[in-house]
Parts: sequence; structure tokens; C-alpha cells
Amino acid sequence: MIREATVNDARRIAEIEVESSRYAYKNIVADEHLYQNLSVEGRIPVYERWLSEKRFALYVYEEPETGKILGMMGIGMCEDEDKTNAFELHFIYVDPDYVRMGIGSEMLAFYEEAGMAQGCPDFVIWVLEENEKGRKFYEKHGYRLDGQEKIFRRWNKREIRYVLSKN
Repeated sequence: MIREATVNDARRIAEIEVESSRYAYKNIVADEHLYQNLSVEGRIPVYERWLSEKRFALYVYEEPETGKILGMMGIGMCEDEDKTNAFELHFIYVDPDYVRMGIGSEMLAFYEEAGMAQGCPDFVIWVLEENEKGRKFYEKHGYRLDGQEKIFRRWNKREIRYVLSKN
């Protein structure tokens, strides 16, 4: 079940981001960033602030039987100047113990439905260029590179833009 996140979810959201980043970005992002600079305690206030400010629409994937949160994502209008009528998946993370069980696909479908409901036929996802697993996942769901790139400042890594149009 996917539901809107609350401030009470901030700790679990932070845990998922940290665990998933360490899993997905191993050998891509320096260990210093993943194990020294990135911490659950450091990310909790970020999510608490984002949830209270409503910076993004934050959602969690909650296992119906146990109520355990297994995934999270931030979605909203695209902030790229050339994509003003597009919806963006700002971030998505799944607990590494539950990867490849359909949770990411379900969250991606939810994101697209939310964008369509807001009248956005175009979808944008920025992905670390070296994140082969992530890239294959988005390509499997119909996303294609559009040639745009930028530097993700937090880790000084190149990101590339994937887009999907449902016109």
C-alpha cells in the first residue's frame, strides 16, 4: 500500500535512504560519502523539514500485513526550466532486503498516475550516470535518455535525465 508520509515516518524514511544508497551506490559514490557523511541521524531532520514544509509530496510503501515501511519516494512538479509541465520523481528508495519484489514498479506506477491526475503528460527522472541498476529499471518501464545532464552536487557525480511522455 502506498500512502502519504507523515512526520512520524521520518526516521524510517531516513533509514531506507541510507541503507538503499549504500546498496545502490557502492563502487559509484565514495565510501566517505556513504559511510561517514550520510547517516540516519543526519537525514531525519531533512525529512522532518521536507514533510512539514511540503517541499515534495512524500510517499511511503507500507507492507499491508505488517505495516512496515519498505520504500519511499518524493514526487512533484519538475524544476527543470525546459520541462515546466512535467512531473518529476525526485527520489525513490526501496529497502535493499525487498529489492526486485515489485515495490519499485508499484511506486513508479503510482508516481505516473499522480502526475497524470495533475495534468502532466511528461515525466522526468534524474539518475546517476553510473547507476546501471537504476538506469535499467527506468528503461524497462519505457523511460529514455533525452541528452540532458548535470552534476549532483552532494556527491559531485554526473546525473543524466530520463523522460517519458504519455501524450
